[in-house]
Amino acid sequence: MKYEELSKFIVENVGGKENIDSLTHCITRLRFKLKDEDKANTDMLKNNDEIVTVMQSGGQYQVVIGNHVPDVYKAVTNTANISEGDNSQNDGSGDGKKGSVFNTLIDIISGIFQPILGVLAATGMIKGLTAMILAFGWVTEEDGLYILLNATGDAFFHFLPIFLGYAAAKKFNVIPFVGMGIGAALTYPAIAEVMEGEALYTIFGGTIFETPIYIELFGIPIILMSYATSVVPIILAVYFASYIEKFARKVIPDVVKLFLVPFFTMLIVVPLTFMVIGPISTWISQIIGSGASGIYEMSPILMGVLVAGLWQALVIFGLHWGLVPIGLNNIATGGFDPILAAAAIPSFGQIGAVLAVMLKTRNEKLKTLSIPAFISGVFGVTEPAIYGVTLPKKWPFIWGCVASAAGGGIIGLAGAGFYMLGGLGIFSYPSFIGPEGIGFPVVMAVLATIITFVLAFVIVYFTYKEGTAAAPQTINQENVSTGNVQAAEVSAPALNENDVMSPMDGRMIQLKDVEDQVFASESMGKGIAIEPELGEAVAPFNGEVVTVFPTGHAAGLKSDSGIEILIHIGLDTVQLQGQHYEILVKDGQRVKIGDPLIKFDIESIKEAGYSTVTPIIVTNSADFPDIGFNDADHIKQEELIMTVERGDDQ
Repeated sequence: MKYEELSKFIVENVGGKENIDSLTHCITRLRFKLKDEDKANTDMLKNNDEIVTVMQSGGQYQVVIGNHVPDVYKAVTNTANISEGDNSQNDGSGDGKKGSVFNTLIDIISGIFQPILGVLAATGMIKGLTAMILAFGWVTEEDGLYILLNATGDAFFHFLPIFLGYAAAKKFNVIPFVGMGIGAALTYPAIAEVMEGEALYTIFGGTIFETPIYIELFGIPIILMSYATSVVPIILAVYFASYIEKFARKVIPDVVKLFLVPFFTMLIVVPLTFMVIGPISTWISQIIGSGASGIYEMSPILMGVLVAGLWQALVIFGLHWGLVPIGLNNIATGGFDPILAAAAIPSFGQIGAVLAVMLKTRNEKLKTLSIPAFISGVFGVTEPAIYGVTLPKKWPFIWGCVASAAGGGIIGLAGAGFYMLGGLGIFSYPSFIGPEGIGFPVVMAVLATIITFVLAFVIVYFTYKEGTAAAPQTINQENVSTGNVQAAEVSAPALNENDVMSPMDGRMIQLKDVEDQVFASESMGKGIAIEPELGEAVAPFNGEVVTVFPTGHAAGLKSDSGIEILIHIGLDTVQLQGQHYEILVKDGQRVKIGDPLIKFDIESIKEAGYSTVTPIIVTNSADFPDIGFNDADHIKQEELIMTVERGDDQ
């Protein structure tokens, strides 16, 4: 019930339940497959405080929720009456739009792996823990604890085709237990026992496809292979089964469909998988694995730099799913994978950047948001850090990626890699432990994460400036973390809609110290003052110019969120009758942060006997019970100067 209202809001704004073709979720996102994405109200979704942002990528409409997405997912499925069997592919019979081959591939991969990813990571972590206690000498391979932990961690990987069979069946709209049955046949123990005997003969001798034959079917050789931990064969087998099952449903009478549809599907698909689909897909897997290994051997450092440096960008668009099966395939075929190992590094780059922002920012909302984002990132979940902190500020995100690339290069240089798929963040450490135990590569992998974290922290800490302008991006730049999202008509550096940036460079002065009793008494409103060092005043937020005094010495502006600001350039400078001022805007004009408002000649104003101290007043202070000011001695244009908060009842 906690997320009932949010779920109704989401379903309504993705175009209604009739527009939902399928729905899955990952660690932080609801991943919709919509019949028509044009029917979704993206702006409404982005503006909801409980939604981080919305992404349209990989053929999916992704609503980013946060770490509590499983609970929201349950609420949405209840609201939209989506059952387990409803998450099927759009067959094109409706008004759905067919995506590109690439988008379709990403959608298929993510749809298959998302449901099992949590357990896959959990069992990988158990395998890593088992390897760790063995390497430390706390147990031996004969100890009961080791045997039970090893079984717990290894069983899921050994029988991975069964679990993938279920997930692939859901994705391809096949009876789920048929997919599991195909996977179980591939991992049936008696098949492995047959392969331990003497081969009848060998085919494809002298080639990379050389294969011993142990059994025949009607005189046709059956190419037996080890399908334990395999990925590609079961996915292709279930994909083929989807066509067999679809055909069977058309020709078999309803009264016997319950058992004859799975009967004929498995009777055809299982033998065909052993004879054709399995061997071909296994060879494809080996070729992919060899290709990845070839690139790694050619330049392990370059691979580490590219994967670690670009990983978070891939995560933003959900495209990292394209690398997950390659990594799993590498582990299945060679027992070692450098790709996912490099992908373990970027979370440390982002949390280093987040910590630096948290320590430097004076914005209490951003500081508060940074704490859970940092904690999530420590455990490998970086979406809160990316969307809530680093990406809206642009440069912290970039520096986090740069630091990650450096860490990835260290991973490649050390020859470190994953021997199992475990968690990310600090949970990735056990995955680096191979058969030889804790050696140089493992130590270097841990060192790479530390260097990445420290490097990102140092760079961001010494380069971060509050309110630094960001370039326009598809993802909202105005506080995507809080959901205060507006149409991206401008590029805004504001942290959120309550922030006011400095209109000029100069020395900060408390309003009570201004030598004008009207301003110092706050009779016109709360505020702060600047003694300018540059003769230009710029817009402190996105909004409208309410009025510019004809003399040019003052301007009143109103932000899109209702903050009314008076910028009064100099004290008693109305007496100058416009001399030394140049007005650059007009009443009613739309402005964005950093747009020039007024130019003025500091020296000429001083020579005329007037002070250039500039009060910046919130003229509707009564509407904002909580106004916080930057306590720095000096400030630059477009740095955060104050945060203005409305009361909860307003």
